[in-house]
Amino acid sequence: MAAPYNLEIIEDCTTCAWKSEEAFCDLPAAVLKPFEAAKYTSTYPAGSVLFVDGQTPRGVYLLCKGRVKVAMTSKDGKSIILRIVESGELIGLNSVITGKSYEFTAETLEPCQVNFLHRDAFLKLMHEHHEVLTNVTEQLSSDYGAACVQIRSLALCRTAEEKVARFLLDWSAKGRETNQGIRMNLPLTHEEIAQIIGVSRETVTRTLSELKSKSLITMKGSLIVIRSKPDLEALTAD
Repeated sequence: MAAPYNLEIIEDCTTCAWKSEEAFCDLPAAVLKPFEAAKYTSTYPAGSVLFVDGQTPRGVYLLCKGRVKVAMTSKDGKSIILRIVESGELIGLNSVITGKSYEFTAETLEPCQVNFLHRDAFLKLMHEHHEVLTNVTEQLSSDYGAACVQIRSLALCRTAEEKVARFLLDWSAKGRETNQGIRMNLPLTHEEIAQIIGVSRETVTRTLSELKSKSLITMKGSLIVIRSKPDLEALTAD
C-alpha cells in the first residue's frame, strides 16, 4: 500500500521483497507468523529520533527500509556516529536483551519503514524459536565486528588521510565494480562522515578534495567512484 515519504509500505513479512539472506527477518514462515502478530509497523521521515541515549528500552526496532544512524553525544555536545544501520538490521538489540538503558541515540537518515516489537514479546520469540536466537547471535557478532572497525578508525589510524581512506574502503563493500572503478552512493554529509571517523568536518572536506586531486576518487554529489582501490589501500598500509 502507498505510504508517506514516497515509501511503499510492506505490511506482510512473509511476502516481503526487501528481505535477504543477510537480514534478521530471513526466518521460516512458521516463525514469521508470531513475529507478524507481535510487530507494529510505522514509517518515519528523515531526521526522526527512534530513541535516545539513556532511555529505558521499551523494545527492539527492525529497520525494513532506509538508513538509520546510531550515535553517542557527550555532555559538551560532541557527537560520534557508531555506525549506519541498513535495512534488515535490528536496532537497540543489546539493551533489549540486558534490560539496560539504550547506549546511543537512533535517528533516521532518510524516510524509513520500521517494525517495532515490545521487549517482552521479542524475548518470548527468542525463547520459543531457536531460529530467532540464531539470527540474534549473528547480528550481535556483526555489531561486534562493526565496533572493531570503528575502534581501528578512531584509535589506530595515524592521519586524517588514512582515516578517510579506510572509511571509503569500508563503504566500498556496498558499491559495484565498473570500468571507471568502484562506484558507490554515499548519502552522508561531510559532518556525518567526520562524526564517524573522529575528525572535523573541514578536515573531511579538505581530505576528500586532496584524494580527488590525486585522481584516487571522483565525486559528484553523493556519488563517489574509487578509481584505484590499490592506491587507496596503500594510504592505509602500516
